[in-house]
Amino acid sequence: MDLIELDFVHLAWGLGLIAIAIGLSAIERLGLELRLLTATLRAIAQLFALGFVLEVVFAGNGPVEVLVVLILILTTAALVARNRISKKIPQMLPIVWGALLLSTALSVGYVNLLVLRSPTWYEPRYLVPLAAIVLGQAMNGAAIAGENLVNTINASRIEIETHLSLGATPTQAIASYRQEAIRAGMIPTLNSMAIVGIITLPGFFTGQILGGVSPFQAAFYQMIVLFMVATATLIATLLVTKGICLKVFNSSDQLIT
Repeated sequence: MDLIELDFVHLAWGLGLIAIAIGLSAIERLGLELRLLTATLRAIAQLFALGFVLEVVFAGNGPVEVLVVLILILTTAALVARNRISKKIPQMLPIVWGALLLSTALSVGYVNLLVLRSPTWYEPRYLVPLAAIVLGQAMNGAAIAGENLVNTINASRIEIETHLSLGATPTQAIASYRQEAIRAGMIPTLNSMAIVGIITLPGFFTGQILGGVSPFQAAFYQMIVLFMVATATLIATLLVTKGICLKVFNSSDQLIT
């Protein structure tokens, strides 16, 4: 089946759905009209910009362009995660950036080398979308875990300091809090894996079918993506929470946040 090409006319008709949503918000006096309009305009601008950039990257088909795009995505994801965790913890951005880089590089590199076995490691058609999906999910998991851990530490200062006064090391004093934070960061990924194909059709799967890929091939790719996301998210949450643990204590093993 040929792919149905979309243009600005189709987009204009699609915007009718947003017009309906804005109308419903106005009728029910929800006050969401401006936010819906702003979010729509931002989405359009961002996706047009993304489409233009990727057209250039795909046309060039070179490693430099691909790496520049991935570094921009990585840096943006790291900033978002850092801001959600805490701006008060010193040097948190390099920790998050490094955690996302390592977790994404390991999972995407594994799939690229051992599963897809692409002739060129920087093939943008595979590398860019896979890395972006993994980065987005790993960022979300790391942000949830980091935020959870920082909030728990702030709320449990007395308990932590009691453990320290009784001879526990910083690692031992917050080990249970860190484990709970990691579990919290993994919940969205585990939930999505549990219901995929039963309650939801993932965006990657749906996009491939709309692009003309057979459902079985789309299912295979979606499974690989889920495996990548689960591994990368766990690695990212482990590294980010470990980094937080190192930053909230001073050289004398005192809690400083």
